[in-house]
Amino acid sequence: MRRDRLTALTAVLLAVVGPVSAADKAVAFKDPAPPRVRAVDDKPSVATPVKYKRVKFHKAPAALSPSARTHAWTGFLGPTHNSVSTETRLLKKWPKGGPNKVWELEAGEGYASPAIRYPYLVYPHRVGNEVIVECLHSETGQSFWQQKFPTNYRDRLGYSSGPRATPVIDGNRVYVSSAEGFLICYQLSTGQLVWQRDLSTEFKVPQDFFGSVGTPLLVGDRLVINLGAPAGPTVAAFDKRTGRMVWGAGNKWGPSYASPMPATLNGQTRVLVFAGGESRPSTGGLMVIDPASGKLEVEYFWRSRKYESVNASCPLDIGGNRIFISASYQTGSTLLEIGKDFTSHKPLWKMVDSEHNTQPEELGLHWNTPLVKDGYLYGFDGRNEPDATLVCVDLKAGKVVWREAPEWDQTVTVMGIEQTLTLSTLRGSFLQADGHSLVLGELGQLLLMDLSPKGQKIVQRESLFLARETWCPPVLSRGLLYISQNARDPVTRTGPRLLCYDLRGK
Repeated sequence: MRRDRLTALTAVLLAVVGPVSAADKAVAFKDPAPPRVRAVDDKPSVATPVKYKRVKFHKAPAALSPSARTHAWTGFLGPTHNSVSTETRLLKKWPKGGPNKVWELEAGEGYASPAIRYPYLVYPHRVGNEVIVECLHSETGQSFWQQKFPTNYRDRLGYSSGPRATPVIDGNRVYVSSAEGFLICYQLSTGQLVWQRDLSTEFKVPQDFFGSVGTPLLVGDRLVINLGAPAGPTVAAFDKRTGRMVWGAGNKWGPSYASPMPATLNGQTRVLVFAGGESRPSTGGLMVIDPASGKLEVEYFWRSRKYESVNASCPLDIGGNRIFISASYQTGSTLLEIGKDFTSHKPLWKMVDSEHNTQPEELGLHWNTPLVKDGYLYGFDGRNEPDATLVCVDLKAGKVVWREAPEWDQTVTVMGIEQTLTLSTLRGSFLQADGHSLVLGELGQLLLMDLSPKGQKIVQRESLFLARETWCPPVLSRGLLYISQNARDPVTRTGPRLLCYDLRGK
């Protein structure tokens, strides 16, 4: 039996975690190019969608259960900002062959997940030298509208050159961020342009390893972005209505590959930014910011000192004024407690990262966001595909409870030759919903799992496709599951697709 595992990056990079640094003093930043706002008609209207040649419709989904609880998915990691869904009445036992496929979109390049507010689904991808922003009917895949704009972005390390950020939907507006730093506001119902900015040019932000990645965080009437401008601002907030900069914060660190996250500390709303991308010397770490004023309250260094490294896993509010941050490249993880004065802070525990799972008490998340449940954290430790393991961590003690690498054999036929592959979740993505954990492996394997301090159990498993770079978290809205296939499947030879599956139960 032939056993084969696919690998990703191969470089071994060193890192040293530095001490706590004091927050910068307040710095006033000027908006270099406030955008022009176009007048649009905001009268309520829903256009009639039409068939779209790039979409293949398979089968209508089941009717929603009258008692099902549903939600919109209007930005990165969903309404809770941590991939925990409140939807109910989901399918627990899948049909043979996996959940029914509803529709699929032939997609171009990119690593963006869709944003959804029924009936609208907004999804950006790149075809040729254009970014296409699709607005489709979330249940049929039919097209409401489409917008295009040119792009010259090229990924320096040979990965996809398409958009990375999930759109953000707010009322009758949708905000799209591109890999080369464009921030664009469209009217959701019509696709009319409201305002646009070229943030990389305006703030003189050079292209780093992977372009502009983080999804903006909407807090009240402000879009918060880890801008990473040289000499600042590191983080900026823009008025959602006009696109004008409201405030800037920080002047030390560049943009990372993690998205800003909300937090409730001492009963008040704060924004968490895990900054740090390409820089010499390599710098970055956690920033805690008051979104009302832009005041930078905490700045905590947590970053590899190696040049070829990034911060990519989103910071998480664990509750009780505690924040979890993690980085690969021999950096590790820590649980930080923020004081009642919003400036004092201390690590409750730290865990190292050796990159190759050589130590039992290690944890270094590369880019995935962990799942937190009942006082335990579940995450995929490991920087590279073959090094990845699923771990359970006791958050109070800072100890690994168990570590496993779920594996199974799958037989495929490629060009008439039968092969048996040993597959795994590798560095997967979580979606907690209706009492179970959905896990999307980075080769396209979907699993329904029970996770507890006692271990992991695979309840259901299906191979949706066999393609690398399945790095977009799954999206769930109104009982439908949306999965991004970002690379070519060598078995079926299908290219990148956005797929909609029916998870509606009774």
